[in-house]
Amino acid sequence: MRYWLFKSEPSTWGWADQKAKGAEGEEWDGVRNYQARNFMREMKIGDRGFFYHSQKEKSVVGIVEIIAEAHSDSTTDDERWECVDIKAVCDAPNHVTLDLIKQTDGLAEMVLVKNSRLSVQPVTDAEWQIICDLGGVSL
Repeated sequence: MRYWLFKSEPSTWGWADQKAKGAEGEEWDGVRNYQARNFMREMKIGDRGFFYHSQKEKSVVGIVEIIAEAHSDSTTDDERWECVDIKAVCDAPNHVTLDLIKQTDGLAEMVLVKNSRLSVQPVTDAEWQIICDLGGVSL
């Protein structure tokens, strides 16, 4: 299993929206960055990810699971763009802020710290465990 981070502006698509989709999940559509698209192409069913609220909140708020591998993005006719489908798994009881991530040993090299603008990014096994511990998530 691999781990990922999905960033979204809560005013556009927030954690509550994702949870409301239930087991059917939702496409992670609208990504128009080649590096982020390529990361989605690497994802496999069952991989997990952090759901991260960007803009004002800047924090990990929940855990998602990949339920469909990369396929055409339904929001465009341009064949270059693909997306995966994700479903909500659980809340992060303690939201893990970007400030806390930056201050925590073992997270200084995290993509979120180095390239905070990338909307879909990989997370290492060690980073996953540290953030789950900080967030009170036990899976």
